[in-house]
Amino acid sequence: MITDKIILLVGLIGSGKTSVGKRLAKRLSLPFVDGDQEIEKAAGLAVIDVFKCFGAEEYRAGEARIMKRLLNGTPCVLASGGGAFVAEETRKIAKEKALTVWLKADIDVLYHRTTGRKRRPFLQCSDSEIKSKLQSYIDNEYPYYRQADIVVTTQNEAVENTVKRVIKAIEDYQREK
Repeated sequence: MITDKIILLVGLIGSGKTSVGKRLAKRLSLPFVDGDQEIEKAAGLAVIDVFKCFGAEEYRAGEARIMKRLLNGTPCVLASGGGAFVAEETRKIAKEKALTVWLKADIDVLYHRTTGRKRRPFLQCSDSEIKSKLQSYIDNEYPYYRQADIVVTTQNEAVENTVKRVIKAIEDYQREK
């Protein structure tokens, strides 16, 4: 096994946390946990409905509680919600309990992956407004993601290629430690 810690994937909406996470977990023989799905289980609602019913602030508070519980769990590959790593407490716990991997994507990759997807509560706008909203998230959230242990740039490539690069980055990181 690469690590006995949780591997926490962080990044913006559309960076590939779930797609890469599922395949990474399989390759490493670890369970996969999706932070957004855990929010849905806890609330009994789809993420978009949790956001609509309770608002952004309460959504983020619930997300922080769930991330705290998950980060205190057993080793797995954990795909965080898009903005979960922005929360200071989540970053603090993650630094102690997890190996954090930022899946960094440029705006064109994010735009390509998110345009037309209506289940994403933080991109509830017209397709023509998505790029400016994504740029705002990049400006506001990338400073937090830079605090991750490892950075892997995601591209328009086969998910399996990204998974291979994540595994190599983890191995390189561990050799340097």
